Amino acid sequence: MELEYGKYFHIYNRGNNRENLFYEERNYDYFLKQYMKHIVPVAETFAYCLMKNHFHLMVRIKDEDTMRLDNSERFDKSERFVKSRMVTNQFKNFFISYAKAINKAYGRTGALFQRPFGRREITSDEYFARLMYYIHSNPQKHRFVKNFRTYPYSSYTIVLSGQPGIVERNKVLEWFGGIDAFVEFHNKMTDEQTISNLIDEDD
Repeated sequence: MELEYGKYFHIYNRGNNRENLFYEERNYDYFLKQYMKHIVPVAETFAYCLMKNHFHLMVRIKDEDTMRLDNSERFDKSERFVKSRMVTNQFKNFFISYAKAINKAYGRTGALFQRPFGRREITSDEYFARLMYYIHSNPQKHRFVKNFRTYPYSSYTIVLSGQPGIVERNKVLEWFGGIDAFVEFHNKMTDEQTISNLIDEDD
């Protein structure tokens, strides 16, 4: 599935052979730094969660005429990329750059990520909302923490704190109708049954 302009997607992946992707705190920071470099120019991010051996992202691929390689240069549509395949390649380059750094830092070789990376189009408002909860509650589901609200490598805490980051915080809060509604939704939502058939097993 190609990542088409203007559409919302659930992006996910895990370590090759279920290996860890993150070994220490600085790895999470580096992952987000590389994400900022490779993905922010081509996609808006609405949710994310990074766990030791897998991660989840909720993104909207930007419209073709608003994509930028960096903060100042507009893409030349006729020369710099070929439609949506360019976006997929941006994700691949992101994963490669992170994997190379991890391999060098920890003396490992071979693929770090499972291939190909997972992607599912988000096709309804209900799916969007429930997937938001699924992504944020994943650390609790996998028993990394007792309460997902305390997990540090998730966009849930970023939305609440207002700290700068990769998440389109204002758009998320606008979608839910404000921060109180955002919190209330996460408090009331207790299962993922209605989207379980749209999420590949990740544990």
